[in-house]
Amino acid sequence: MTKHRIFSASFASVYPYLVAKAEKKGRTKAEVDEIICWLTGHSQKTLDAELAKKTTYENFFAHAPRMNPARSSITGVICGVRIEDIEEPTMREIRYLDKLVDELAKGKAMAKILRT
Repeated sequence: MTKHRIFSASFASVYPYLVAKAEKKGRTKAEVDEIICWLTGHSQKTLDAELAKKTTYENFFAHAPRMNPARSSITGVICGVRIEDIEEPTMREIRYLDKLVDELAKGKAMAKILRT
């Protein structure tokens, strides 16, 4: 999928894949939602509203209530690319979320995932 297609896809179309990835490893939708809310500053209510509106992935991050400043401590490789080397801001935000869900699926404790 090209960068443009990822950005224009609705967050609601990607969300089920994030949840399925976690649930396949015994984690829950609630944990995925907690990660998304931690990263973006959304509440469960505003997250649900964004999903219902089918907001684009790009706008989901661009208009997030408050991106968590601790997200810069998320490092590592996702899809063969070091997160800290991603220059395009929206793509970096997308990869932060991917990395957090990967950590969840790998069994990490929520406190470690949320950098607390």
